[in-house]
Amino acid sequence: MPYDKLTELPGSVKDNLPKHAQEIYQAAFNSAWDEYDSADKRRGDDSREEVAHKVAWSAVKQSYKKSDSGNWVKK
Repeated sequence: MPYDKLTELPGSVKDNLPKHAQEIYQAAFNSAWDEYDSADKRRGDDSREEVAHKVAWSAVKQSYKKSDSGNWVKK
C-alpha cells in the first residue's frame, strides 16, 4: 500500500516528523514497497509492509535525529 499523499502516512509519522522528513519517509517506503515485493527478496519472516516501514525509518534517521526535547530535527 504505497502512500500517494503525506496525509495518508501513519500517525506516528505525520504527527511527529517535519514535512521534509515525511517526504523522505514516503519516498523510501514507496521504493521499498516496490523493491521487496516478493518474500525471497526479504530477510526473515517480515511482511512486505514491515520491511518497507523499516527502510523508511532508516532513511529518515540518515538525515534527522530526535532532539533532547523529543522533536525530530535535521542532523
